[in-house]
Amino acid sequence: MVDTFEMTSRPILKSRIAGLLYLAVIAGGLFAEIGVRQQLIVAGDPSGTALNILANESLFRAGLAINLAYLLCNIPFAVLFFEIFKPVNSMLARLMMMGILVTTAIEAANLFHMLDALDHLTGSFQTGLTLAQRHDLAYASLQGFASGFAVSLAFFGGVCLLYGWLIFESRFLPGLIGVLITLAGICYLINSFALFLAPEFAQSLFPYILLPSFVGELSLALWLTVMGVKSAHASPSKKRGL
Repeated sequence: MVDTFEMTSRPILKSRIAGLLYLAVIAGGLFAEIGVRQQLIVAGDPSGTALNILANESLFRAGLAINLAYLLCNIPFAVLFFEIFKPVNSMLARLMMMGILVTTAIEAANLFHMLDALDHLTGSFQTGLTLAQRHDLAYASLQGFASGFAVSLAFFGGVCLLYGWLIFESRFLPGLIGVLITLAGICYLINSFALFLAPEFAQSLFPYILLPSFVGELSLALWLTVMGVKSAHASPSKKRGL
């Protein structure tokens, strides 16, 4: 636990830049998932999905580009978060930064599934396959992306638990945000493990299980952007308020 954390204009600037990057990640994620994938992918219908993608190829490609762009934002965000929280607990802050980077690497590699789906539908090299086979292969690639995304969210769930712990111990961010981001991490973990252990149960949870995650992440991003981090002169014996 940190007793004193002297905040200067430079750490406040770091926290606000981190907040803006976090907002960019949230906005990009919402666009890529809700604005693109959920609009174009028809559950259980490879041909309907293929027709949607081919009719909206520019939107599909825009989703890929935005997905890549917000993943690039994760790299400076991870470094800034480490700089902000290393006075609290340098080991956990370093673990948090590594967790963000691992999550980013998994999600970035997972984008190849989306590219594969597009290649199956638009590539001229698959002349030996029927149209239905190409649709099926594209849909299988999209399903592979969904599974890979669940893996990345499991890692990110662990990262959110570290966020919550560091925020609550820091005393320079509201404890309530620490609670919300911890709840977000728990929801991510439940969602990911349910997809692998009980897929039908997971379908009944989605998308409601991720609403607390959205609230927690957005609260943290907005606080960092608008308020930055404040000075904290708290003693270990002083009760932590929300």
